[in-house]
Amino acid sequence: MKKIGIMTTGGDCSGLNTAIQRILQGATLRGWDVYGILDGTDGLCVTPPAVIKLNDLLLPIENARLAGSFLHNGRANALNFETAAEIGKIKHFNKQLHKSLDELKLDALILIGGNGSISLAWANREIYRDLQLICIPKTIDMDIPITQQTIGFNTAVQQLTSYCDQLMLTARSHHRWFVVQTMGRDCGELALHAGVAIGARAIIIPEIKFDIDVLVKHVKNSPTDYGIIIVSEGISLRGHSGRPADMISRKLTAAGILNRTAFPEHIQRAGDTTATDRILATRFADCALNAIENNETYVMTALIDDECKTIPLSEMIESGDVVRDPKIPDLMTSNAYVSADEPLLDVAYHMGIYIGEQK
Repeated sequence: MKKIGIMTTGGDCSGLNTAIQRILQGATLRGWDVYGILDGTDGLCVTPPAVIKLNDLLLPIENARLAGSFLHNGRANALNFETAAEIGKIKHFNKQLHKSLDELKLDALILIGGNGSISLAWANREIYRDLQLICIPKTIDMDIPITQQTIGFNTAVQQLTSYCDQLMLTARSHHRWFVVQTMGRDCGELALHAGVAIGARAIIIPEIKFDIDVLVKHVKNSPTDYGIIIVSEGISLRGHSGRPADMISRKLTAAGILNRTAFPEHIQRAGDTTATDRILATRFADCALNAIENNETYVMTALIDDECKTIPLSEMIESGDVVRDPKIPDLMTSNAYVSADEPLLDVAYHMGIYIGEQK
């Protein structure tokens, strides 16, 4: 009988509980025991390690649709990779993680995380040397290389779309523009997809340079005197400081365009998990369990050409844009962005949406 663990790390999103429940369901049918590690790596830094044995009573299937993580994703100010690096205790931290995993006697660990968490797992892979490590990609940012989709992205797009749908109604009532700032960090996938979904007048993302004067003119020449302008949080505007949406708003106001800013913030990471994300989480769970059966380790589940398969973590790292993490000096993270040949860029352009100076 195998003994496997599940750990969720990094930011939360919808679909985590679905993945946990499906892993439990599939593992139980195989006759395996499943343990949840609480609070990510925080749960491995206490004595004894903070784990619970999972069963259907703890996470009934009807609750698997809920956002967030049943296992939690970590506590503020707890010792983790970032805080350990700050105080020069990264070696001590790594030893503690390995010691705790050794005490748990796990055969395999399924880590559900974003590009930072998965990059950390690969960079510190010695921690997991005595067990099989299988990673499942989740993030609303969609910034993980190779995989076509990540758990949580589809629900985040739906949440942001629903939010903007309501803003559009008051925008029309008051002849007003709304500048909506989205999450996504340095990747514009979330802003692009939601922007196309709602019919935004403009979509400004980090990957494409834009001209603020052209944007203002585009809004002024709009066939309507109201609408939505989507701005990804990772953009910059030379000579200006503050939040991106505020910067754009000030320029519009100066041009005599009535507008307001809106910040959906963490509701983008909430909401009942969409069917698309539930199916993806189930496929990734099945793929991860199959990987354990096949004695794979240091791999990540990925959706490639609509087929769910595992790829080596090293391949994920090498395939992305590898940059130094600003918070952990010795960590190199692998990132994906909106590519220049992304079909939605052409769709947006042909629909009269201003997407910057690429076209």
